Amino acid sequence: MKNRILFLVLTLVSTFVFSQTDKRLKGIEKQFNAVLESTKAAGFAVAIVEGDKIIYAKGFGYADYENKIPADANTLFAIGSSTKAFTSALLGLHREDDKLTFDDRPRKYIPELEFYNDEMDNTIIIKDLMRHSTGLPRHDASWYYFPSHNKDSLVTKLKYHEPFTGVREHWYYNNFGFLLQGVITERITGKTWEENIETEFFKPLGMDRSKTTIAGMKSSSNAAFGYELDADRNITKMDYYDIAGMSPAGSINSSVNDMTKWLMTWINKGKYNDQQIIPEDYVKEAMSSQMVVAAGFPSKELPDAQFANYGYGWFLHSYKGHYLVEHGGNIDGFSASVALYPSDSLGIVVLTNQNGSPVPRLIRNITADYMLNVDKTEWAKKYKEDLEKSLEVMKEAKDEAETSNVKNTRPSHTKLDYTGTYEEKGYGKFEIEIENDSLFSKLNGKKIFLNHFHYDTFELLEVKNGKVDTTDIGNSVKINFSTNFVGDIDYGRMDIEGLVDPIAFKRTPNTIDVDAKTLEQYVGKYDLMGTEIKAYIKDENVLYVFVPGQPEYALIPTAEHKFNFKTLEGFKIEFLESDDKNINEVKFIQPNGTFVAKRKLEE
Repeated sequence: MKNRILFLVLTLVSTFVFSQTDKRLKGIEKQFNAVLESTKAAGFAVAIVEGDKIIYAKGFGYADYENKIPADANTLFAIGSSTKAFTSALLGLHREDDKLTFDDRPRKYIPELEFYNDEMDNTIIIKDLMRHSTGLPRHDASWYYFPSHNKDSLVTKLKYHEPFTGVREHWYYNNFGFLLQGVITERITGKTWEENIETEFFKPLGMDRSKTTIAGMKSSSNAAFGYELDADRNITKMDYYDIAGMSPAGSINSSVNDMTKWLMTWINKGKYNDQQIIPEDYVKEAMSSQMVVAAGFPSKELPDAQFANYGYGWFLHSYKGHYLVEHGGNIDGFSASVALYPSDSLGIVVLTNQNGSPVPRLIRNITADYMLNVDKTEWAKKYKEDLEKSLEVMKEAKDEAETSNVKNTRPSHTKLDYTGTYEEKGYGKFEIEIENDSLFSKLNGKKIFLNHFHYDTFELLEVKNGKVDTTDIGNSVKINFSTNFVGDIDYGRMDIEGLVDPIAFKRTPNTIDVDAKTLEQYVGKYDLMGTEIKAYIKDENVLYVFVPGQPEYALIPTAEHKFNFKTLEGFKIEFLESDDKNINEVKFIQPNGTFVAKRKLEE
């Protein structure tokens, strides 16, 4: 405990020195604290660098809100997508070593890679991955709900990801492009992306506390927990999210003290302590416009925000007449902003343990106003006023809102009929099961309750601490079930990628185990309008049927006396039990009708 107290004292002393050495920052902490109060963030940390010097570094609020452990400049936070600049910079190193060009096709390094169509396969180049110009929408549910630690398994999903536009026709954010950059690095070096980040950046920069995995974060001292605001704006703890194989797009965890070294490197043309960490020509190119993000005139609120472009892992803007290079980050419980003003040799990093937080933007803008000697906007006051208006509008909307569901409707099937395995090759697989007469599923390890919305549409509500979270009723992700020609549920469709049609997960009914003795009761010959049909067992207790002139069909048991054809969609069989409990008839259910065959008497 004594050592802990000493450490805190030293941290406070060093922070005090930073904050008192620059008169430009006089009064800034009042603004910072106002942001902390109005946003109800658990905590945040901010650091400022100018040239090769740290001007300021300090934490506010709490790293651990429940136990009131303060956040400081060494507290680890998840930086989310601020990781992207690290990933693309690795490709800058490979280009410097003549191991690739940005005009190469990614398939040159990942031969098994396939995109949705031939145009994409033959047109997309590495540069498109770096600047979000592949024509793909985000498809984030593909990795967020169905994570994998195997990067190659995530790569195989891209074949099934539908684009919304042509290559290089529009900018659109896509995390898979950064996954591919990470895999290209792995193929070139023979080392993991994580090892490359540590070897090429963390070690030479002395970013000793920074980690590339959530496991590293969990095992570290002075690591922040993530939080969110619930429906009543109470601070609530969130579980860490393991981004797993999608790590090149956003898995780094760092402190503002460590991140100052990364800022200095970019401000100083790729150099840190006279060592060239990143090639100078790459630094200039990465911080220059490679793709237009959005067009339009400056707004009244920000008349000096005159463009919105993208480089390589960096957004590019203007801020009150100053060139701004920035990338945010958001992952469960954490938000970030890493910002450079290269013409002013200024860098600002803000990390917070609040989910989807405005804190990084507000603190960054307040800091920039003080450091750039421009007219100051009262960002804290403006946010508080905007928030109050927003909450009032939300309250009125909630009072007047009517959910869009159609009242007094019922599902078309029994609950059992919706159970089964649902799979979409570009996304993943999940199961729906019955528990206590209700439908449940599991996505990314989280238990999900399927709440009936209307007709054959259900909404997905998370189960937290053993209770269904009802706060999202009417506003949660929905799944709509469809039926095939024979009346079976065949697909569950979720609108989880807004720029393409709902994602269709194909249903496979659950199977049951049937022993050989039970199967024997179905064996025999059946007469179907003069055609003899045989049912027999082979291949280690698999029931088959044979219709003359057709191949034999293996059957999959789905319920008592009920089977699906293994190779024919929309075809099934039900053996009918008579009053004496014997099987004397079999019903063939298929798209063109239902036909009953009677058992033939043994000769």
